[in-house]
Amino acid sequence: MIRSVLLGASRVVTVTAVAAVLGLGGSSFSPARAGSASLVGSWSGSGSIAFASGSRERARCRAHYAKTGETSYEMSATCATASAKVDQSATLTRVGANSYVGSFFNQQYNTGGSIRITVSGGRQNVRLSGEAGTAVFSLRKL
Repeated sequence: MIRSVLLGASRVVTVTAVAAVLGLGGSSFSPARAGSASLVGSWSGSGSIAFASGSRERARCRAHYAKTGETSYEMSATCATASAKVDQSATLTRVGANSYVGSFFNQQYNTGGSIRITVSGGRQNVRLSGEAGTAVFSLRKL
């Protein structure tokens, strides 16, 4: 029972967005030129999730971003692995020309964590981190 709850919570990290959340060890985010890309819109891609238990899964995600303020954004995402499909949301703040940070939440498993996004042209790198594990995704703008 505890293992299934932990695995379920770990799968939430697949997100965001994305993301779906995605083996990280040392993901790098390439700097982007100021004004070279917009976060707003729909994005799709893949990545991997590293669960706290040590297991990993590939994941695919589709995310949508909307601007809610001068430097604030909201994200909604659906991610899927071979064993689960999850919906996540996030609030983000622009902290650099093409860098965003914030927090994500998955209501299905009542879990969340931090999210960091770097946009470069029509691509973005997403990193999620929480108690259940970490995830890294590479998404393309649709």
